[in-house]
Amino acid sequence: MMKEAGRGGRRFIDRVMKKRTARRKKSVSGPAKARRAEFQDSLIEAIRDASPDGILVVDERNNVVSINKKFLEALGIPSSRVRSGRVSAVVGTSDRPILAMAVERVKDSEAFLRRVKELYADPTLDDHCEIELKDGRTLERHSTVLRGGNGRYLGRVWFFRDITERKRTEQSLKDLASRDFLTGVSNRRHFFERAREEHARSRRYEKPLSVLMLDIDHFKRINDCYGHARGDEVLKAFCEAGRSQLREVDLLARIGGEEFAVLLPETDASGARIVAERLRQFVAGLKVGTEGAEIRWTISIGVAALVPADATIEECLKRADKALYRAKEGGRNRVEVS
Repeated sequence: MMKEAGRGGRRFIDRVMKKRTARRKKSVSGPAKARRAEFQDSLIEAIRDASPDGILVVDERNNVVSINKKFLEALGIPSSRVRSGRVSAVVGTSDRPILAMAVERVKDSEAFLRRVKELYADPTLDDHCEIELKDGRTLERHSTVLRGGNGRYLGRVWFFRDITERKRTEQSLKDLASRDFLTGVSNRRHFFERAREEHARSRRYEKPLSVLMLDIDHFKRINDCYGHARGDEVLKAFCEAGRSQLREVDLLARIGGEEFAVLLPETDASGARIVAERLRQFVAGLKVGTEGAEIRWTISIGVAALVPADATIEECLKRADKALYRAKEGGRNRVEVS
């Protein structure tokens, strides 16, 4: 009997101790959880404010949960446009006012708004695109969905980054790769890329296409008499003159030392001859000044229009080149049509 009573007493004590331990753990875990939550909130706030991206977070009802100053800066929205002039005042309100201000600044506002509505309507969609603003800048936009542990839709986060300088650098590098370093006109590689594109376009839409092959007459004599530096001035002066006599859709390219080609979209043989003759006459009136003398020069031009037998643009260019040869053989400073 005494043993049974002793075992019962121990079981009672064990139960009491377990309850005390559980209460102690609970009392410890409460402050710990609070500290962890405070740390996480502080970390999220620091990341949001230090981020190079403009950030906008909305909940499942499209109410603003979080927003940073970079968001306003990226879209060019003055802080005075938001309530009380403080970004934090936007939190808890609908995202519609912010969205309306963004739409005002986007170049293609209809496409921007349409895509935003699509993303809100379909929680399975993520988004990555570039957006042009009316002020000339370009933004990179990312949007991704926020989900709970059970997969429930919680909202959406938007990231906006100004990539204007990167786009300008990319364009500069592209221009350098496609232009002749001395004259600034297109180089041989870029000319043939465009020529092949225009050839395909001409075939597809049954539009005329012509090419000119040009050569500066007696250019070697200019270099020998006046030096290569003056010869370079002649090349640059010719290219400046050539561009002034051509349309924006036309393409002037340097394909050799003193050899040039011109691509004339939607131009037949008759129209190409008129362009070539106008260019020849204009160049004949040019001069480059030098010590004690003025350099004058002329050009010879071969013209060819695309015909059904031309399977490639190169075939058309060969005919223009043969016409150029005839122009030079015929005395130079003249135009010959293939």
